[in-house]
Amino acid sequence: MANPSHVPQLERSLERSARSGSGYTMFFVLLAQLALGAWLVASNLGGSELGGEQGWKWGLLILNAFVALLVGCGFYLINPNQAAAIQLFGQYRGTDRNSGLRWIWPWLSAKKISVRANNLISDKIKVNDLRGNPIEIAAQLVWRVTDTAQALFDVDDYRGFVLAQVEAGVRTVGSRYPYDDVEHKEVTLRGNHDEVGEELRATLIQRLAVAGITVDECGLTHLAYAPEIAGAMLRRQQAEAVIAARTKLVEGAVSMVEMALHQLNEKQVVQLDDERKAAMVSNLMVVLCGERDTQPVVNTGTLYS
Repeated sequence: MANPSHVPQLERSLERSARSGSGYTMFFVLLAQLALGAWLVASNLGGSELGGEQGWKWGLLILNAFVALLVGCGFYLINPNQAAAIQLFGQYRGTDRNSGLRWIWPWLSAKKISVRANNLISDKIKVNDLRGNPIEIAAQLVWRVTDTAQALFDVDDYRGFVLAQVEAGVRTVGSRYPYDDVEHKEVTLRGNHDEVGEELRATLIQRLAVAGITVDECGLTHLAYAPEIAGAMLRRQQAEAVIAARTKLVEGAVSMVEMALHQLNEKQVVQLDDERKAAMVSNLMVVLCGERDTQPVVNTGTLYS
């Protein structure tokens, strides 16, 4: 069995500045060479001798054409928020982030990459939340390339890498929290969008660091129970809401009955034995907790009949 300590590690690329020149300066050099070449051609049209004065002019014309070809093949254009990775026969030589007309030696190659902000909305994926309920979830994020060398040379396709890591990050964070909590005692996907979004952003930044990519904004755009349990979970939510409402109603009714008995006894409005107190408590609880309006009953006899 191979020793894990001898497993080769991926060599991380680091962006550095490339040595490139201004394309505008070299453009004027090319114009000067073209002008020199035109003068040499015009001065050689009248003569056919290759020796003497005409000979060195023809030699200078060939040399000038060769240099003009080298200069003309080195131009490239960089738009704003764009960079170019410079390579020499496959070896990384640096990144040029200067926008405008640029120039390098023709044996160097420039591979352009955008460093603009990109907006991505992931596909809806099915995830089991903390309680094991299947839910559908999707996320939206704004990402951009911060290290062009890592984005181009440390991963095969950095855009595809972003898509894969976003799905993995959404699955990871979605399984850490329950979908909802009626008692509001837990951090939930449905009730704590800011906290969940920040954790998802931190998770994606850690996952995408190997590709030289950062995440500026992140949040959930879709959150729902899976269709196969949506109806059952809706009934469950309704039942939990009814139970929570009934609990609050009973707590309030008990407090009101206790206050009524206390004030009746304190002000000595009426003296009630335990049996009559129990009957009064029962009637008050029915009145306070009933869903329908109560109908008053007028007792025309005594308190005990």
